[in-house]
Amino acid sequence: MTERGGPLAGVRVVELGTTFMVPYATQLMAQMGAEVTKVEPPTGDIIRGVGDPTGRGLGPAFMNANRGKGSVPLDLKDVADRESFLRLIEGCDVFVHNRIPRSVDSLRIGYATLAERNPGLVYCAVRGYGEEGRYRDRPAYDDVIQAASGLAATQTNGAEPSYVRTPVADKTTGVLALSAVIAALFERERSGQGQAVEVPMFECMAAFTLFEQQGGYVYDPPRGPAGYARTAATDRRPYRTADGTIGVTVYTDEQWRRFFALVDRPDLAQDPRFTSAGARNENVDDLYAFLADVLRTRDTDTWMSVLVPAGIPAMPVHEVADLFDDPHLADVDFFRSAEQPGVGRVRYPRFPIRFSRTPAASSGTTSELGGTR
Repeated sequence: MTERGGPLAGVRVVELGTTFMVPYATQLMAQMGAEVTKVEPPTGDIIRGVGDPTGRGLGPAFMNANRGKGSVPLDLKDVADRESFLRLIEGCDVFVHNRIPRSVDSLRIGYATLAERNPGLVYCAVRGYGEEGRYRDRPAYDDVIQAASGLAATQTNGAEPSYVRTPVADKTTGVLALSAVIAALFERERSGQGQAVEVPMFECMAAFTLFEQQGGYVYDPPRGPAGYARTAATDRRPYRTADGTIGVTVYTDEQWRRFFALVDRPDLAQDPRFTSAGARNENVDDLYAFLADVLRTRDTDTWMSVLVPAGIPAMPVHEVADLFDDPHLADVDFFRSAEQPGVGRVRYPRFPIRFSRTPAASSGTTSELGGTR
């Protein structure tokens, strides 16, 4: 059972979502205390069986995306199941789905229809493309949106486009859906009225990419190319040390002065190419090539022993498995464990945000299809 608590305690959410985008948004809501009921087709969310060694529909990705939720299998085209669904809607505060407009019309689950049953409903449609655009009924997944939004091309700076290996479009859009729902709930507290909210992946990720990459296209007409020089630098990458790999970001004027002193090149602090953020941005290839060359000269532990006291951001490069042994994550009690029925002991990351008065809910268990929390 989920330990109820958190700033969203008492908020009831119905989710009609699959894979990662909507489940991530509602899982965050559940961790903040909301009571989330996941409506699945009778066969279950497609991601249930991915990497599942148990045969019970409790694969690792599904469990991580759906901890702390209830599950109800419903066929929305079946008359009795549709009525069960509508009763859930009548009793909830928030409905979140990821259906394209054509599917919404076919299933008769549009905002106007559901608001008749629940006028205070916060109705959140999280989909590939905005309803008013020509792409509205195109299906979309994370890879497609990374491609469409400019993110895949930005990754490789003119070379072959490449996807970020984590589904960043799904998860970023999920976080934006969470923020939109919370904003709509806050407004409802003032007005007493529900509303429809649309969170389109393409538009969200286009804005996400353009935030620092718009470059000369900020001006109309453009005054230069799109892009951000620092993130496009060839040598902006994890750096090889004498015995491993390290992530280092020297950024401010003071940090660069300290770094140049540490490597016995204080003269570079007076080099016109490097004396200001603007100059460093224009000469970032030279600067980062120097950084890459210098970092090869000492081992990782030696670099950490001098960079950290100097206030220069640095960390060794972690493999994913290394996170489970990270001492800081142990200090902050980041990993929790629970007994998952039918699976055994499972380990999971806690909600990473802390609330001083309303601590987040804690649940490491996931419902089997049709089960309860």
